[in-house]
Amino acid sequence: MYRLWLIFSQAATIAVAVLFVVSTFHPEWLPQRARVAVLQQAPVRHAAAEAEPESLHVAVERATPSVVNIFTSKEVRVPRHPLFDDPLFKRFFGNQLPEEEQRTTSLGSGVIVSPSGFILTNQHVVEAAEEIEVALPSGTKLLAKVVGDDPDTDLAVLRVDAAGLPAITFGSSDALRVGDVVLAIGNPFGVGQTVTSGIVSALGRSGLHIPGNTYENFIQTDAAINPGNSGGPLVDSRGNLIGINAAIYSPSGGSNGIGFAIPVSTAKSVLEQIIKTGTVTRGWIGVEVQEIGSGLSESPKPSDTRGALIAGVLRGGPADKAGFKPGDVLTEVEGKPVADRSAMLNLVAALQPGSHAHMKVRRGKQDVALEVIVGRRPKPQPRPGE
Repeated sequence: MYRLWLIFSQAATIAVAVLFVVSTFHPEWLPQRARVAVLQQAPVRHAAAEAEPESLHVAVERATPSVVNIFTSKEVRVPRHPLFDDPLFKRFFGNQLPEEEQRTTSLGSGVIVSPSGFILTNQHVVEAAEEIEVALPSGTKLLAKVVGDDPDTDLAVLRVDAAGLPAITFGSSDALRVGDVVLAIGNPFGVGQTVTSGIVSALGRSGLHIPGNTYENFIQTDAAINPGNSGGPLVDSRGNLIGINAAIYSPSGGSNGIGFAIPVSTAKSVLEQIIKTGTVTRGWIGVEVQEIGSGLSESPKPSDTRGALIAGVLRGGPADKAGFKPGDVLTEVEGKPVADRSAMLNLVAALQPGSHAHMKVRRGKQDVALEVIVGRRPKPQPRPGE
């Protein structure tokens, strides 16, 4: 019995050894089984879980219900056909033939800022429009009326007769940093609601000389902004409103990755004033300002470029009464430093008319403190043809 067990053990040992050698050096000699690839699968996240960092789905989901398309139309007069100037026509009809009238349409975007029907957009989107129609993401179309507008910042507030609308959540443009992820939402080229992403590429952009914009303090982004995006929201990675898309830099008319948005801090101030009073009131001191080094011969050295150069003072105006002189450099308004001309305009505009404001100017090599009784900024003059 013991001998048989010994023989079996030796045979089994030899078989295992042979199998090991064959499987190591000649596996093709063995019968083939189905191959299974083992993959590393990331955990599946349910809809209720937070979205992946690389996905902006949650931001889009939160913001897009508040974005509307705006369609405007108006009658314009166009020159009559040259044939009507033919002497034969004039012989029979004289000069009584009227100019032709055509109805033109344009489109833009807007964002719902209140469940009661208030909508924020660009002033140039609804300028001179005779009829304004707002299309909600659901497809519902509503007629809108202009509550008020502010050409100086290119903002306008509309209202539709509806309640319970999905209003966007306001974010903070003051907390933005260059490099932050942003989304531009709107209706470019009339193709329907579209979302583009990018980053904040600059803050406080000014000196762009955009027609009509007196107060420039733009957020610059490389998120694609195209015609039709105007008035739509710029939102952060959580879907909060941080700006209103206003303009692009594009010699060709298409997006070149340089777009500009009005900060939500400015938009909110304008919105609240228009809803409350129907207009926007700004501070004014009655001076003409220039960038340092661009005007008077006695201006400070170009190496010292902080502040705004006072090029002229309106006789009898608030600044004149306070003691401002041409050639002064305004460096401080209510304790806030003045970086340049654009910053000075924004700081003065934020002052309450009738209030006493403390300002500081650099006169030669001396700093002079002045107290100004702030006036009310006159309404902007109508543009040619208006």
